[in-house]
Amino acid sequence: MRRTFLVLVCAVALIMSAVLPLCAQEDSSTFHVMSRVEQLVYGGERTGGLVDRLNSVERDMFGRELPGSIAERQTALLTFIEKGTEYQPSLLFKLGVAEWAVERQIDSLSPVVKRVDALEVQLEGTPQVERPVTMRLERVLGLLLSEPVTAAEVELPAATIIRASLAHSLSPKTAKKGDPVDMVLHSDLVVGANLIAPKGSRVSAVVTEVTKPRSFGRPGEVKVGVESLFSIGSQPIPLTFGEESRQAVEAESAQLAAAGTSVVGALLLGPVGLVGGFLVRGDLKELPAGTVVFSQTADAVKVGAYPVPPGLQGLLKNPEKAEPAQPGTSESATNETTP
Repeated sequence: MRRTFLVLVCAVALIMSAVLPLCAQEDSSTFHVMSRVEQLVYGGERTGGLVDRLNSVERDMFGRELPGSIAERQTALLTFIEKGTEYQPSLLFKLGVAEWAVERQIDSLSPVVKRVDALEVQLEGTPQVERPVTMRLERVLGLLLSEPVTAAEVELPAATIIRASLAHSLSPKTAKKGDPVDMVLHSDLVVGANLIAPKGSRVSAVVTEVTKPRSFGRPGEVKVGVESLFSIGSQPIPLTFGEESRQAVEAESAQLAAAGTSVVGALLLGPVGLVGGFLVRGDLKELPAGTVVFSQTADAVKVGAYPVPPGLQGLLKNPEKAEPAQPGTSESATNETTP
């Protein structure tokens, strides 16, 4: 308990020491930042005055209100949750490590409080809701790991194939241009023994074009631009579509055909504007959640990763190898979705 409290105090001190230079770079309005913080922590924007909302989230996170101006405090919160510091990984990074150690995947689309609750229920049967969220997470990590969570910078090669699946169903009848599309990573993405993005990490996309279902049975179409994979440290990794991901789609289709399984959705095309894209077509009313899509990293990028200790490396089974695809080869897996 004392160790957890000291970690919490040190974390607060570190984020406050980073506030002033970050505030000078911050262009977003205070209300926008507050909304972002509440989305991350609670899953939605709260009502009330700005100061009361800020006080509430600080008490929920740390058990106390932080010093400084509104802008400094908000920036400190957002930095602590999403970015971390040179010496301390972010809260989302640590939360991802804890979830991965317990479940071998993360719940990237849920808010922080729900994810911490779920971890405590999984480990002890009941959430410790009377304690600050940060202290609860540090306590969970103390139960799971012998050593503190650290981060390492590694290089993710260009043209690394990213296999993801739709998190929610997608329908040509209801989709609109500009709609966000959430996907989740199909399996762990690693470089060596460094975990870059666990299974379940968020992959973002946006609807770029919609053709409604037409007469005489002609199918509707939804064109989507794939944008980014978010790493365990919430760093966006730009994605695109190219020859390597096209080969991965063809390999998947060939395997499904050989197995006698119908292929649903996903004729991949590209490029679309500045990002890759794929075309969903078919005569179904909707493309179901779980439908697999492919993309690839646009360029080589350095990204923060979790150096998995030897005692946990047995969890790195069947990961997506972070290596650029070679011409004529690609990784494939069975898509269980059928029409």
